[in-house]
Amino acid sequence: MSDCPKIAFAGGGTGGHIYPGVAVAARLKEKGCSVFWIGSKREMDRRIVEGADVQFFAIPSGKLRRYFSLQNFTDVFRIIVGFFAARKILKKEKPTLLFSKGGFVSVPPAIAAFSLKIPVFTHESDFSPGLATKINSFFSEKILVSYGETVSKFKLRMRKKIVITGNPVRQIFRSADAESGRRFLGVEGSILLVLGGSQGAREINNIVMDNLDALTRFYTVIHQTGAVNVEETRNLSPRYKPFQYIGEEMPHILAAATLVLGRSGAGTIWECAAMGKPMLLVPLRGSGTRGDQVENARFFERAGAAMVQTDAKSVIQTAVSLAEDESKLRAMSDAAAKIGALDGTEEIVRMILFKNH
Repeated sequence: MSDCPKIAFAGGGTGGHIYPGVAVAARLKEKGCSVFWIGSKREMDRRIVEGADVQFFAIPSGKLRRYFSLQNFTDVFRIIVGFFAARKILKKEKPTLLFSKGGFVSVPPAIAAFSLKIPVFTHESDFSPGLATKINSFFSEKILVSYGETVSKFKLRMRKKIVITGNPVRQIFRSADAESGRRFLGVEGSILLVLGGSQGAREINNIVMDNLDALTRFYTVIHQTGAVNVEETRNLSPRYKPFQYIGEEMPHILAAATLVLGRSGAGTIWECAAMGKPMLLVPLRGSGTRGDQVENARFFERAGAAMVQTDAKSVIQTAVSLAEDESKLRAMSDAAAKIGALDGTEEIVRMILFKNH
């Protein structure tokens, strides 16, 4: 399509700031658009983006902190350098729009695009906006949010720019095959899929390992452990299958899951919702987080798609009780599917194409 625009993407630092953008980029490419990505120098960012066949440019980036730290002073200079690096890339590539997916690395490109009069759309996956989104919103023509309640988290003067889109999810999560997942695993019957993100989650890992006998009485436990030695645990039970990391088979394994136990990062819970999966959530909480996972989890709990527990005993009791309550699982599945029906990818692609025609 000769009239299809060139779109720049910015974001990184975590998979949650990359995968939704990749979903949008892939759909735009299907429509004949040219896309490229401005991200951090972290190898994970480059690997995910280039793995989706999207051109990747790395820029220096500094972390945005809400608390005092001497590193804030040095990171200011990294942000300034990142601004000029992003501006140089944007001037050369000449995109018609920049789509920011958040994370601290997205701020310099958003400001650089604004300075070049390139329209900016910024998207927030979490229930409440992160600091990067709050900064980017000042330079954005549109602020896209996943939840209707998120609108109230912005100042009144910003709300006229807000559009509720849902969270983009890669198409493979909407078309994955449960039987393919079962064949890969060699498993029949109920499956408890345990996720703590790509790096694992120590709290969840400990809960599962300490209560493996109770869980395996009701489920085959598929456990993405993160960076631990899975060989030490591989033979604990014939109904326990640990993986350090689940790659391209994840959508099919998720499709096969009866119940998902994990954190409540936006990417994970929206992928589960897209597939109508019941969730048992143990959100990341405490002084090291701004509370976004707690807010995400509580939203899904209020909607009836998830149950939220924060202590080991309650997690295990809930998992066991759900294994014996098919009607509850079915109701949670229906509630999750209702949320996941809001296809953020298609809505955002439509808005980008409309803006450029």
